[in-house]
Amino acid sequence: MKIDGTCKRGFERIAEAFERNFGERGEVGASVSVTVGGETVVDLWGGKANQETNAPWTKDTVGIVFSCTKGATSLCAHVLASRGKLDLDAPVTELWPEFGQHGKERVTTRMMLDHSAGVPALREKVKDSGPYEWDYMTERLAAEEPFWVPGTRNGYHGFTFGWTVGEMVRRASGKSLGTFFQDEIAKPLGLDFWIGLPEAIEPRVAPMIPYIYKPAQTRTPFMTDLSKVPTSPASLFFFNVGAWRTGGANTRAGHAAEIGAANGITNARGLAGMYAPLADGGKMRGGGKLVDGKTLTCMGEVSMATHDDATLRIPTRFALGFMKSMDNRKRSEGAKIFGPDIDSVIMGSAAFGHVGAGGSLGFADPAAGMSFGYTMNRMGPGLLLNDRGQALVDATYLSLGYSNKDGGVWVR
Repeated sequence: MKIDGTCKRGFERIAEAFERNFGERGEVGASVSVTVGGETVVDLWGGKANQETNAPWTKDTVGIVFSCTKGATSLCAHVLASRGKLDLDAPVTELWPEFGQHGKERVTTRMMLDHSAGVPALREKVKDSGPYEWDYMTERLAAEEPFWVPGTRNGYHGFTFGWTVGEMVRRASGKSLGTFFQDEIAKPLGLDFWIGLPEAIEPRVAPMIPYIYKPAQTRTPFMTDLSKVPTSPASLFFFNVGAWRTGGANTRAGHAAEIGAANGITNARGLAGMYAPLADGGKMRGGGKLVDGKTLTCMGEVSMATHDDATLRIPTRFALGFMKSMDNRKRSEGAKIFGPDIDSVIMGSAAFGHVGAGGSLGFADPAAGMSFGYTMNRMGPGLLLNDRGQALVDATYLSLGYSNKDGGVWVR
């Protein structure tokens, strides 16, 4: 398997892990990128971008990163907060009056970011074109009755997050979510990263290969909710998403829409590049800061945690729009079925970022001065990382002199 790119001395074990993913873990096409102190130390890609045509994964190949998009959407909110244009603790109704229905009057943007706002899904059937129509989705969410008293617990807002937080970005900035992300984050940082893909970029997109579960692999609380509890947040989040459910991730319509929870398109370089300023005190190359110090500190702190996420049905820990290290090696049924790297994402204590369905990942670790990105086109099992992504994260921390992750976070 041909692997291209660059790897600086001292980080060879990341390249070795990346190569083993192809030889031992079934990788098809993928990219990995790491920055330290704002400098790119690893930028690798390899394999096939398209299994049907055998087209190779090249330097400029991009792909859908699913929930890694939530990190980009969250960053938009924090940029606005840093500029004084969005108060995370003010009632959402100050900017979005229509949202204050059925007991949601006291919801704050903070609750939207940490998945405690109480609208992890929509109950009534979403029309096929719904996810591609911004106003339709925001109107539905404004009218939705919360699944719990907002702020009292959390449950992953797997699809709705894109319109709850995204609408706050739109109202605070006066721009659509995708436009704000391009103008204020992607372009200034020089990233190939879009929420709402231009048609001209379409030929560069690697189609996603879904993971097909065997019956014996579906005995987890999340899978049980999918199959047996149609009114559960898990089932509604997974199935009640209009045309997105039937292959939307591999369609032009699915790429062109602005779905701030799920349809960001980039590669590892884009993910690591987005998080690089957050690993380096907020500083941007060329001067200036993406966010101020107060905002950056706030972004990395745990805001909500639970032993049983109302949607994912595993223990989860969230900062404001970002995942924190989650060690479920002995705590999830998925880990018992697939192995210890399923349903976990083990990073440093200071790290924050986001996993995408199938196993992609982007994060910043300010304590290590490091940012990380990994994308691929063959999805793996489980709800968080799988063995391919975690192997690359582990190799990164070992390369930086960290010693073990026995306590659930990487330590020196």
